[in-house]
Amino acid sequence: MDRARDDDAPHGLPPFATGPVASLAVGFAAVLTALSGRYGFHRDELYFLAAGDHLAWGYVDQPPLTPFIARAAATLFGDSTVGLRVAATVAFVAVIFTVALLARELGAERRTQLLAAGLAALGGQPLAVGHMVSTATFDLLAWLVICWLVLRLLRTGNGRWWLPVGLCVGVGLLNKYLVALLIVALLAAVLAVGPRRMLRSPWLPAGIAVALAVAAPNLWWQADHGWPQLTVAEGISSDNGTENRLLFVPEQLIYLSPLFVPVWIVGWLRLWRDPALRWAGSMAVAYPLLCVLVLGLGGKGYYAVPMLIVLLVAGCEPILAWTRRHGRTWLVVAVVLTAAINAMVTLPVLPQSALAVPMALNKEQAEQVGWPALADAAREGWSAIPARERARAVVFTQNYGEAGALDRYGPARGLPRPYSGHMSYADWGPPPDSADGPVLLVRQEDARDIERYFTDCRQVARVDNGHGVDNEEQDAAIVTCSGTTQPWSRLWPSLGTTTEGFSLWLMRAGRSRRWGVDERFVRP
Repeated sequence: MDRARDDDAPHGLPPFATGPVASLAVGFAAVLTALSGRYGFHRDELYFLAAGDHLAWGYVDQPPLTPFIARAAATLFGDSTVGLRVAATVAFVAVIFTVALLARELGAERRTQLLAAGLAALGGQPLAVGHMVSTATFDLLAWLVICWLVLRLLRTGNGRWWLPVGLCVGVGLLNKYLVALLIVALLAAVLAVGPRRMLRSPWLPAGIAVALAVAAPNLWWQADHGWPQLTVAEGISSDNGTENRLLFVPEQLIYLSPLFVPVWIVGWLRLWRDPALRWAGSMAVAYPLLCVLVLGLGGKGYYAVPMLIVLLVAGCEPILAWTRRHGRTWLVVAVVLTAAINAMVTLPVLPQSALAVPMALNKEQAEQVGWPALADAAREGWSAIPARERARAVVFTQNYGEAGALDRYGPARGLPRPYSGHMSYADWGPPPDSADGPVLLVRQEDARDIERYFTDCRQVARVDNGHGVDNEEQDAAIVTCSGTTQPWSRLWPSLGTTTEGFSLWLMRAGRSRRWGVDERFVRP
């Protein structure tokens, strides 16, 4: 039987800093809401909105949770960047509260809880994914809630906590399979340093069963479709794995803030050495184990950020003790500089014409600029097609961002539904074979190879976002072609699998995506 005890005994947790943490959350929510309408949709948000119009238990590149949330947010709060990003803001607020709960679980008093929540909220990667809707937005929250529940499980010895852990893991799997890495790291860490009795609890298999039951619909969908999501993940790893491994350590130093590194290092030492936290020592082991897993898979450095936040939380109490002896100057300077730098890098606070500076670290800023301009250029190309031929004409885009933009902005400009062979857009096509007229092709500047599937192609317009922002679609070509080399039904498998012209895009996007926004690339 589990050696369970009352959840707040014998250690007696401090009171939760409800008022201060709530005030902090309201302040951050106000800032995010005020900025949510600047710039525009991110390419992934446009894709989520399109996927939300094709609700399913799974997609080629992701589970169903984020598209479902995107559709719900747009329906409830308005079909705009402000309405959509309410979901991201709510998730960010939940992260703030969860971090404070993590601190309390480690015995932190109210002031330390507030400091932990504030430092985590100022972190670069949390701010980046809190500003916009992405799978990483909800992944961060799921991981932190799981870490909090596991700490509660280890502190109380009450095996029943495996049930909510399993529930959260199941929900996490409905959003992103990466949560499995966290579970492997945590279980291995508990096995290594204890308390091992928690692995013998009969509630552990019950928790596993709950996780699998919640995730079952998506797992069934993926199995029924040949596990396309794993193919996409393998393609990302094979194309970018070496670069990811080389950048992993530097990214650990910058994803929260270089100025916060001493805090989470102290936190790791505290979890490892402090006798009063011996029961939580597995958290210190789980972080390096997670890093090994991510490095082995060639994953992105931001995958480990939730565990970094746990270490940051553990370091807040010793840092506050240090400030009582040496003064608060260092901490205040670190907070102010971090707030200024991370806001500039991750939030739309600068004029769009000044994005060259933050793009050096975070090119996702630029992916929120220029989508209406792309639709304007596509309208110009569409007008070049004779009116009598438009009933049989097709708009085809190279990637899901372009397709999402035309889905969003095209109808107001008289454009028909766009088609694309990229990611789940491939499942939503092809055009009917009766659409045997001209093709309006939207492609990136250097992706000319895709034109070999079409006939008599000529460029008729060019995308200019009007701000000089060098993003993925700046200078994209709008091309008219007289038709296709084969009927759409025969051509579609090639367009949906070879993704001609994506090699350059793969390389460029793989270098740019560093702040937890999704990567949806198909291996050529």
